[in-house]
Amino acid sequence: MDEKTNEDLQHSFSDNSSRLVQTSDNRTQSVYLSDDVRVDTSNQLDTDIHVQSSQHKLTCFICNRKFNYARTLKLHMHLHAAEPPCSCNVCGKAFICLSALNRHMRSHTGERPFSCKVCGKSYMCSSNLNAHMRSHTGYRPFSCEVCSKAFTCSNDLYRHMRSHTGERPFACKVCSKAFSCSGNLNIHMRSHTGERPFSCKVCGKAFSCSGKLNRHVRSHTGERPFSCKVCGKAFTCSTNLNVHMRSHTGERPFSCNVCSKAFVCISRLNGHMRSHERTAIELQSV
Repeated sequence: MDEKTNEDLQHSFSDNSSRLVQTSDNRTQSVYLSDDVRVDTSNQLDTDIHVQSSQHKLTCFICNRKFNYARTLKLHMHLHAAEPPCSCNVCGKAFICLSALNRHMRSHTGERPFSCKVCGKSYMCSSNLNAHMRSHTGYRPFSCEVCSKAFTCSNDLYRHMRSHTGERPFACKVCSKAFSCSGNLNIHMRSHTGERPFSCKVCGKAFSCSGKLNRHVRSHTGERPFSCKVCGKAFTCSTNLNVHMRSHTGERPFSCNVCSKAFVCISRLNGHMRSHERTAIELQSV
């Protein structure tokens, strides 16, 4: 079966005047959904075509979101319909199918029916459990074509690619700060609302995200799960390990735009920049 290209899809989507459209290889295909949004329903979209190369990803012509599978793009297009087929009666969020809505409802109920048989960690959906299992096996099937970094799930790769493209499609409606993934935007919004839903059971300190709580809990337990493979030094979080590794590699990715001095982490650069600010103030006072 020939792969259906993004050009084919956009060609078929663009003709809103007819129920039947022509693709670039002269196949006739039906489209449906609403008077405003039409979706290709050819046999090829009903199959699970996997587009591995980022150059051939399937793109939604309305919001430019990219997909590996034509079937997933087809489902995604329902969100652009005037009346999305499934909506959450708690928060109003819309979904492309009933199964997606059912998974979402677990975020309200707290239900996590899928548990890891190795460590007992539980998840709201089976796909998250499958991705987690790769943390035990070491299997990372999704690789970045730019830097070759590998990931356990396609969503992590998709978010990582934005570090190369600079894309930040999720913007704060309060201060306009933009983020590469919706999760980071949700966490940021709590800086405006003051919400801190994650509390330490030991001391009661509250945090805006679970990651910060997990790191804090290690201050009580003494756990340091991130170890340097060169010298064995251990850290409470992966960020500190990454900074430490630069002491071995010599990498200094953060440079001063005044004097070009380079640093291993952004906090040290920020501290250095204050020395220039103090110098500027002293010169103005002379």
